[in-house]
Amino acid sequence: MNESEQTGLAAMRDCWITGGATFDLAPAGWKAIAGGASPDEQERRLLAIAAQALDVALRPAAPTTLKRRPLLPRLALPILPPRFRPLLRAALKHAADARRKARVAALVASRGFVLHPMDWMPSDQNSPDVYAPWIDWQASMNGERLAPQEKLTAENWDEFYPAARRLALADMRRTDPTSARMLIEAKASGEPAEVRLVLVELMRFGLSAEDVPFLKSLSADRSGKVRELAGRLLARLGEHVRPSDGGPDDPVAELAAFITEGRSGFIRRRTIYTPAKLKSQAQEQRRAELFEICNLVDLTERFNTTEAEFIGGWQFGADNKADILIARMVAASGSEAALTQMADTLIAEGGKPALFVLHLMPRLDNRRKRVLIRLILKETTYLGMINLEGIDVDWLEWDDLTNGQALAALRSAAGGKDDAARRGLDDVLETIGFLATATTAAKLIDDMVAAGVPPAAPSLGLLRLNASLAGPGTNT
Repeated sequence: MNESEQTGLAAMRDCWITGGATFDLAPAGWKAIAGGASPDEQERRLLAIAAQALDVALRPAAPTTLKRRPLLPRLALPILPPRFRPLLRAALKHAADARRKARVAALVASRGFVLHPMDWMPSDQNSPDVYAPWIDWQASMNGERLAPQEKLTAENWDEFYPAARRLALADMRRTDPTSARMLIEAKASGEPAEVRLVLVELMRFGLSAEDVPFLKSLSADRSGKVRELAGRLLARLGEHVRPSDGGPDDPVAELAAFITEGRSGFIRRRTIYTPAKLKSQAQEQRRAELFEICNLVDLTERFNTTEAEFIGGWQFGADNKADILIARMVAASGSEAALTQMADTLIAEGGKPALFVLHLMPRLDNRRKRVLIRLILKETTYLGMINLEGIDVDWLEWDDLTNGQALAALRSAAGGKDDAARRGLDDVLETIGFLATATTAAKLIDDMVAAGVPPAAPSLGLLRLNASLAGPGTNT
């Protein structure tokens, strides 16, 4: 609508307000449509045209910066059937933060479905892999392209958004680590520091001696975080990143001074390593800093021993804080052999020392993770300490809850009046709702209701959703 038409429409509106006829005030084009009819019909036609003009022609124009986005990508799994969505929404509402909501999505994905985008959208890279196209869709602010479907190469590198690229490289590191490393080596230097960090972190998949030259080249990277990560990965391969000269400024030598080397046994003498007694809070803080910046392979070399001998001789239980620090060091820079040795040693010890395996969780295989969780469920004292990071879903059986004190502890908390115990119960039920099979979830709901938990309690939300999704063949 041009300016003269807008002016004419304003005059017609004023005339209608005062009760007059507007035919003579109408634009010429409008008169052609309304002409030839009776005066009353002319006014009705003009009113209809004016209403259409007000409703359509005078809408504000979209800003020139506005760009049309492509449609939301279709995911590899079907959307959760509508009849399950009320249960899903209840579980999402009870989930306290984005990480817990992502666990709800992970449970649903394990049963063969994805969530409706109006119920949940992934917010970060920690979401289930099946949602990578949606993460990239949100990242594509210009709305001009989506990741191609072909294999990632150096030529189409820039056509992939970060989430799709991360998944493609992770898969390549598992199946063809050399090609993946060559891609990262060729392209990482042109990416921002935070992206380079993610790319180098993917080197943990299929890590081998062939990766050493590339990882060593990262010692000159512009980012301190990238240099540190590369050093950790090299340490896992037995490479020494920081030369130890034993001088006063050598952090490895300083850390070794916090550890006492001794001998134990009368017949079969062996070397043991015990945390030294600390004299102040400052010493404790400094020891923690040194454990964080030093690598296991450098520390064991300082004692002229191997990783296996050092871990085998470490005196767990002498200093809980030192035990946690050594576990974190092994998780960050220990070899695969050192990692599994420490995990098996701690789990065999049982009791409180076994909990230090929680610090190894990100690198443990699923078998050892399940062993640890079953041990915690059996002991019950540390139920609230189960870390779900990197743990697969849908495996916890009813026997795992009844083979020990876990179920009795849950019943006691459900029937008691202790508010703190009730809050702890909510967290444990959510954890079990994530890990349990559908059959176990259904049995636990009945058991908790019988123990005093209200049937509609929000804490049972994830268990109800779990129990309703009997498996990939769930009927729609």
